[in-house]
Amino acid sequence: MSAMTAGAGTLIIGRNALAFPSPTTCTGVDPFQIISLGKSGLKTTLLGMGTGYSGYNKSSNITRAGKDTAIALIRYAYESGIRFFDCADAYGTHPHTMEALKDFPRESYTLCSKILVSKSGVTSPENPDADIVVDRFRKELNTDYIDLIQIHLMTSGKWTDEQKKQMDILETLKTKKIIRAHGVSVHSLDAMRAAAVSPWVDVIHCRINPFGVSMDSRDPGEVVPVIEQMHKSGKGIIGMKLIGNGSYRDDSEKIDQTISFVLGLGSVDLIIIGFEFPQQIDNFVSRMRNSVSTAGKI
Repeated sequence: MSAMTAGAGTLIIGRNALAFPSPTTCTGVDPFQIISLGKSGLKTTLLGMGTGYSGYNKSSNITRAGKDTAIALIRYAYESGIRFFDCADAYGTHPHTMEALKDFPRESYTLCSKILVSKSGVTSPENPDADIVVDRFRKELNTDYIDLIQIHLMTSGKWTDEQKKQMDILETLKTKKIIRAHGVSVHSLDAMRAAAVSPWVDVIHCRINPFGVSMDSRDPGEVVPVIEQMHKSGKGIIGMKLIGNGSYRDDSEKIDQTISFVLGLGSVDLIIIGFEFPQQIDNFVSRMRNSVSTAGKI
């Protein structure tokens, strides 16, 4: 499955892995604790909801399940305690997210979305300048501002040069308080390394798990030091692809290993999970509360 069809920053827990973890001697974490996304100024919950599992052509699994299902799921996530909602133009979930959250105070939750750009940075009717796209996003989400806008699916090690125009536009939007922070979602180690040295990046989505599945390197040992470098420099780190794009969704032990590994790194500020059913939210919350820190080691 391609990066586009896989969606960004999401996973699904299979029905065979929904049994709650056995009680153990554990440190555990509160999934709803308030964290800071680096020096971006954004504060939100440790656990966020991704809305784009199998997201492509402005749809995702939850939108394909039906409008009412998508709205109910996002609302359930909020009522459970999740306050970070990860959207993208490619997922088609803006209207559902808006409808699900309309009754809650806008300042009580954090909205993230992502813009698609051409690899060369050249605009087109399909990929206009970022200010035009963000203005549409605000209408679709019925909000005056969006907390975080990411440039989506960067793979080139030269993306900071190729997307300079869009980066400058997003910086202007931040100055005007139309957005609160900006950054990138990367899908290659070269793109991640470019983000690591870019002062423009406030927040970055990184693919991370202990098994090297659907990551920017098959070796987590190559990815972790770059994440640590970015975290130390003050960039906010959002962990995605924790379950290897769902590849071990039915393996309860691996899911628990991943949670412990990622939380044990100490350099991932927030994790986003692409839930499809309310019981998956309950299950993942329980797993985090019963997690055993492995200090980033398998």
